[in-house]
Amino acid sequence: MVANASATANANTAEYMVAAGVHIVPLMPSPDVIALAVEAERLGYDYCMVADEGVHPDIYACLGAAARETERIQLGVMTNGYTRHPAVTAAALATVNELSGGRVVATILAGGSMVLGPMAIERRKPFRVVADTITVLDKLWSGETISWHGEHCSLNEAQLGMGAQDIPIWIAGRGPLVLGLAGEVADGVICTVKPDVAAARQLVERSAQRAGRAPPRPMYLGRICYTAELLEGQRRTLSYVLMDSPRRVLKSLSLDEDSIAIVEHAARTNDPGRVDPLVTDELLRRYQIAGSPTECAAEVQRMATEHDLHAVLIDALSMNLDENLSVIGNSLPIIKGTLT
Repeated sequence: MVANASATANANTAEYMVAAGVHIVPLMPSPDVIALAVEAERLGYDYCMVADEGVHPDIYACLGAAARETERIQLGVMTNGYTRHPAVTAAALATVNELSGGRVVATILAGGSMVLGPMAIERRKPFRVVADTITVLDKLWSGETISWHGEHCSLNEAQLGMGAQDIPIWIAGRGPLVLGLAGEVADGVICTVKPDVAAARQLVERSAQRAGRAPPRPMYLGRICYTAELLEGQRRTLSYVLMDSPRRVLKSLSLDEDSIAIVEHAARTNDPGRVDPLVTDELLRRYQIAGSPTECAAEVQRMATEHDLHAVLIDALSMNLDENLSVIGNSLPIIKGTLT
């Protein structure tokens, strides 16, 4: 079986060349975040995204430093409209764009319980927050003086100090409204649950068709678990993912109604411990790409061709720099289909 997977991956390498990205969850010291970005560029990654985790190392300080130590790799954030005013986000991204010579990508998402919970921020009206955040970014990056009133935030005679910016906007999400918004306005859309990619893309593409525009470029973000240890490492975050997911996603993971009820109650009470018993080995394997390196490469190839993926992004979330360096070094040939 492994030999066949390897043969398939090698035979079809020429049929696709998906872009590769690193998604750093900054649970490590800030110098390690910068070191990972530098190493990702050296290895040949196309993107380096950093998650806005609020009480962990500041993403814009880290990206500003990384911008001065890299030359090619595109740098970006995975951020939300709750923890910072979107105008502050617009200015911060413009600053990094200036420092990097125009290499910034902005990914907006609704914000999850793992980020908002420690700040005691209620995740109210996530679609409205995402929509208003993107409106503010778009208006301020025009370079014009803007007054605008939204439901979540507003602007009063605001003008960006760095002038007009050309920064792509991606949306990462699982809910139907946020995915629909991606179809209407985004340059890219990031899907994060393997068995839900097809359904998520359908929502995006139908929305884009209604808006009379080409759909945004689809991407997949998740761990590539080519060892049992990597698969086990995902266990500590999957409960949060489930709590922040709509029923469509939970059903794609084959959760029954009783399990879904547990997840929904945990989400209302911000109690991930209730969900932990549902995170079985089988669920972990279903959620993401997992197996031997050759099996993972074959699965990446299958997903890239089936879903016309622009990029596959992998998580780097260990608190140990060497572990993260190993993950990004070993994952790149799996993504690119260049295993030897």
